Amino acid sequence: MSTLAADSRRTYAPPGLFAITVFSSAALVFLVQPMVAKLVLPLLGGSPSVWNTSMAFFQIALLVGYAYAHGLQKIRSVRTQALVHCGALVLAAIALPLRVNGLAGPPSSEHPNLWLLAVLGLSIGLPFAALSATAPLVQAWYARTVGQAEGKEPYVLYAASNFGSLLALLAYPIVVEPAFTLWGQRYGWSAGYVGFVLLMTTLALLVVRTRAPEAAREAPLGGEAEARPAASTRAAWGDRLAWIGLAAIPASLMLGVTTYITTDVASAPFLWVLPLALYLVTFIVAFQAKAAIRPEFALGMHAATVAVCAALLPFRSTFFAVQLVAHLLAFFFTALMCHQRLVARRPDPSQLTEFYLCLSIGGVVGGAFNAFAAPLIFDNVWEYPLVLALSAFARPSGNLSKVPIATWVMLVLGVGAAAALPVIVTLVQGRLTTESVVGAFDQAELFDMAVKVVLIVPIVAAFMVRSRALFFFLVIVMLSIGAEAAADRTDIRQSWRSFFGVMRLSETIVPNLGGKVKMLAHGTTLHGAQAVDPRYRCNPQVYYTPRTPIGQVIVAKQARSPSLRIGAVGLGTGSVSAYTRPGDRLTFFEIDPLVVRISTNPAVFSYTTECAKGAVDYVIGDARLTLARQPQGEFDVLLIDAFSSDAVPAHLLTVEAVQGYLSHLKPDGVLILHLSNRNLDLMGPAQAVARVAGGYALAQNYRPGQNPPGSWESGEDAVIVGRSRAALAPFEGDSRWTYANPFLARPWRDDYTNLAGALYANLKGRYAWLP
Repeated sequence: MSTLAADSRRTYAPPGLFAITVFSSAALVFLVQPMVAKLVLPLLGGSPSVWNTSMAFFQIALLVGYAYAHGLQKIRSVRTQALVHCGALVLAAIALPLRVNGLAGPPSSEHPNLWLLAVLGLSIGLPFAALSATAPLVQAWYARTVGQAEGKEPYVLYAASNFGSLLALLAYPIVVEPAFTLWGQRYGWSAGYVGFVLLMTTLALLVVRTRAPEAAREAPLGGEAEARPAASTRAAWGDRLAWIGLAAIPASLMLGVTTYITTDVASAPFLWVLPLALYLVTFIVAFQAKAAIRPEFALGMHAATVAVCAALLPFRSTFFAVQLVAHLLAFFFTALMCHQRLVARRPDPSQLTEFYLCLSIGGVVGGAFNAFAAPLIFDNVWEYPLVLALSAFARPSGNLSKVPIATWVMLVLGVGAAAALPVIVTLVQGRLTTESVVGAFDQAELFDMAVKVVLIVPIVAAFMVRSRALFFFLVIVMLSIGAEAAADRTDIRQSWRSFFGVMRLSETIVPNLGGKVKMLAHGTTLHGAQAVDPRYRCNPQVYYTPRTPIGQVIVAKQARSPSLRIGAVGLGTGSVSAYTRPGDRLTFFEIDPLVVRISTNPAVFSYTTECAKGAVDYVIGDARLTLARQPQGEFDVLLIDAFSSDAVPAHLLTVEAVQGYLSHLKPDGVLILHLSNRNLDLMGPAQAVARVAGGYALAQNYRPGQNPPGSWESGEDAVIVGRSRAALAPFEGDSRWTYANPFLARPWRDDYTNLAGALYANLKGRYAWLP
């Protein structure tokens, strides 16, 4: 070692302090993301889009932080850089303690994206941007001190940064959320920020005292032997665009797969962190000094998992655990492939902050595309399969002038099978009506079997042509289109999309209802149906027939009173309005203005305009907030039926929420909690909540039998709650209702929800072998 290097060893800051500082800043950055999103989630109805918009905001704030760090590098004096950054950290503390800033006004259902961005900017924007700047800034200081003295590359610190991010992210749902109230989380994070400012100040003081030695040899990184530009070489615009593109694909897919998961379960931190944690793991693996996963293996797994994911994507009824594993694996290997390609194209450390700035721009491009552009461009969530297919162009592109005949054959087979799939499905559906084909299987099983057999061909073909990016892209696109056509067994007539989800109008044939029936689906869940036949048009269907728990309560209450005051949280098609008589009054509490426009359009659904005989009105906004402004003791019946697809707005099922509902009931009023869900067992928490909230409860798991003419029913899980036992007296003698068991689960509160436990309870109910 040179004398200069040995001398500088006695004057620069300990290398471990750089790692601790980067680790701490990253931990604070990723701990606050689910925390703040959870704070604002109840204000916008628990929509999965809250997380997507929040992530897009954090990407923008990260870009601001990286741009600020890049700008600081234009200042030659490290002393001045240190003073400016420490000053910025102190200035950002004016936003503390962490809270939802009220300067943006009340939540807006008309412009929820803009309102949420304003709230996040006012609440956490300054501290987040200042913390985000720490990683590239500290790495630049490391490069000018330790890196030059010992020939160590600063990019290794990026792995430490992402390790801190990962630990914090996993700690939130596992440790922080269950153990601490939101008050404790907010003030604990604020205290952590103050402690970090002291740590950063210490490092800055030591860096200022360091003498800068001459540059030394650089170490390899990432497990690839590609040469990097020399220190004097400036990055070309092609390199910059490649950095941005390779960063944008994983950022977009992270939001796409998160939306897919949370739409069918719930928008909650324990599900948000899965894709984000995998995203961070790919950074850690890619930026390691020695690759834990070889790039060649990642490329092969990317091809296999993306093909399987594209085939499964439209089949939402597939077992949730299979779907979850398939989508997370496809996302992980796609992100890993992109990040390893980034590492292979990394520049000299002298351009480090520009490199990270481009990565941040890519994150903003990917996040903004999903959160802001896609809802305006697409009427369905097409951005997820689209970007999944576009990830093909992140792969090394083979020479198309020297393609083996076998590869051409697989391309033709894959594209041909996928393109023919809709025709094959139509033929199979026709054949399934004959008794000779059905045999020992029912028609649905044979249909699914035929579709999956055909799908194997393009899946295998996609993997076989993986060495040619363009061929792989074409097969994946056709596979996605073919699978979508095969999975969609209803006649889609129109789609709408808003911040709160995707609504689809479809038609099917139901003999009991005289033929054609219109259906409204929110995401993947049917939210109401109406017969076209005039004889049955005003009969409420699916969850709302007179024989279902919801219908039972309304019919029983109407038998005892000439007029009812009814409230319904969640509008759907407006089926409940068909029950109103002259003198009844029904108020729908609906967060999505789009749903109101659909259900009140007689050309689409006519329950509210033709079938309702009583007064019907609408209150727009989150039900917890809008109900709180209603008079106390007003409702005879209050129905809580607010779902986005199968996602559960958990803040509507807490002790505090139910206490609020009960306060709005008349002494003999009844609260109905509609709890049907494919993936979560909500009956246990709801019954526990009813008891702690001071109510008396009955439960029913309704399963339909033979549907009579004019009726089309669905199974329904419900709990009814009264302020007194006398309020439930009309239902106690009905054998369909049983006394609630409040000891099946821990009651949910505003500071505590256990969606993971509800998911496990649902699985346990299906599979007796689970402990």
